[in-house]
Amino acid sequence: MLTITLGPLTMALNHLLLLMALGVACLVGWAVARRGGENPESALFNVFLTGVLCARLGFVLQYWAMYRDDPLQIIDIRDGGFRLWGGLLGIVAATLWQGLRRPALRRPLSWALFSGALFWGLASLGSHLYSKGTELPDLALRNASGEAVALHSYRGKPLVINLWATWCPPCRREMPVLQQAQSDHPEVTFLFVNQGETVESVSTFLATTGLSLQHVLFDGAGQLAQQVGSMALPTTLFYDAHGRLAGSHLGELSRASLLNGLTTLERPAKPDASPARGQ
Repeated sequence: MLTITLGPLTMALNHLLLLMALGVACLVGWAVARRGGENPESALFNVFLTGVLCARLGFVLQYWAMYRDDPLQIIDIRDGGFRLWGGLLGIVAATLWQGLRRPALRRPLSWALFSGALFWGLASLGSHLYSKGTELPDLALRNASGEAVALHSYRGKPLVINLWATWCPPCRREMPVLQQAQSDHPEVTFLFVNQGETVESVSTFLATTGLSLQHVLFDGAGQLAQQVGSMALPTTLFYDAHGRLAGSHLGELSRASLLNGLTTLERPAKPDASPARGQ
């Protein structure tokens, strides 16, 4: 399961777990503070925001070459680019600062952070173990000619599947990034699975935008999205050469977040181009 739907709101599962961890931390901190100490709620939010900012900074520094020419992308956190180590450093630094300034916070804040971290760690581990290695769905979709194409036929190379639609603004914005990746990473197959639209409407969209996508399939009933557990667009799935899920991304991709996703894939070994001995 990649997303959770709460009424009209659809949220990535990992984001929901993070917010739930913050809620657990606030509840535990409040309970501990009742026995003596200061309610750490405001401090927790400050620590949380510091962690998010530092996690973003860590990601930007790692992929600085891709943000350097377009600094405004640094604040566009919709690409989901965060680094865990940066967030942890930010949380530790902010916690120490709060504890030094306000001694009455130390005990409730420590318990709150421990409880929130424990919940987040166990929940994230469970989610990871559940989804890691999920097989490529046994599903056949249609190509532009109306022929059935089995997803399993794409095994043998790393595979990136992008679920998209022409009416989806984030999908349209990320298309040039994915198109460029087709040329930059020939060792990876990029498969664009349109959700619920006709061949004619997609063909018109591609022609008017000048996009050239090498592999396009049509999923009129949204079967693939249902099987992988994603109810939001765009969704990008990263499968290794054996057809096992290596990672996923909900929302618009930037060049940096796409490259980060590609690093999770198992690259096939390159053939040895050296001449054989004895020849």
